[in-house]
Amino acid sequence: MAWSTRQLAELAGTTVKAVRHYHDIGLLAEPERAANGYKQYRTEHLVRLLQIKRLSDLGVPLAQIEAMGRADEDPDAAIRVLDAELAATIERLQRIRAELAVLLRYRAPVDVPTGFGHLAQELSASDRSLITVYSRLFTAEAMTQLSEMVARRHPTDDEFDALPADASADTVEDLAERMVPVIQDLRQRHPWAADPAAYTAPAVEVTADTVAQVLRDLYNPAQLGVLRHIESIMADDGRRSGGATHDDNDE
Repeated sequence: MAWSTRQLAELAGTTVKAVRHYHDIGLLAEPERAANGYKQYRTEHLVRLLQIKRLSDLGVPLAQIEAMGRADEDPDAAIRVLDAELAATIERLQRIRAELAVLLRYRAPVDVPTGFGHLAQELSASDRSLITVYSRLFTAEAMTQLSEMVARRHPTDDEFDALPADASADTVEDLAERMVPVIQDLRQRHPWAADPAAYTAPAVEVTADTVAQVLRDLYNPAQLGVLRHIESIMADDGRRSGGATHDDNDE
C-alpha cells in the first residue's frame, strides 16, 4: 500500500505544505510516482517524516536536521550540541523576561535599550533617541557607563531639556558654564565619557561627523549652542592646564 501526500501528512501529524517544503530543502526524498503521476509514499518516507518532526519538536533548526540524522555513530555528541544551543536560548529568553519585567515595573517604552528601562521616564524624547543610536555605536561597557551617568541626573539636565530654540546667547552661555563642572566630574568618573572612541562597538565605524549629525537632528539650535560652548570652555581649560604644566617643567 502507498500513501498520497495528504495521507502521509495526516499520519505524521503535519501538513501537506510542510511535506512539500521538506522535499524542497532536501530533507525528505521524493517518492516514486504512479502511472497517473501521483506520488506514492511508503513506510520509509513516513519514518523519515516522523524523524524530522521529532527533531524539530526538540528545537533542532531545519538547516541542522540533515546533519543530526547522520549522527548515529555518535548520538551523544549531537545531543550535547543541541543541549548547549537550547541552554543558550533559555538564557537569552530569561534575560529578555528580566528586561520586560523592568519595562513593566517602570512603565518604560518597549524599545528602550537594555539597562535604561528604569531611567526612561526621566529622559526626554531626544535623549532616548540618542541612547538608542549610541547602543548601536558603542560597546556594552560604554552603555553601562552611560546608564550610570544618566542615573546621576543633575538639575542642569532638566534646564537643558527645557531650553527653547530661541533662548538668548546669555542664557546659553550661562547654562553651559554651569554644566561644565558636572560634565568634568562625569568624565573623571566614567572613562567612556572622556574617550568615546575607545569604546566603539565591533564592526561599527563611528566618526565625529556621525555623532555630530545625530546631535544636530535631535537637539534644537540653543541646545546645540550649549554643547558647543561647553566644548569650547573645556578645550580652553585643557590648553591652560597644558600650558601651566609646560611652564612648570621649564622652571
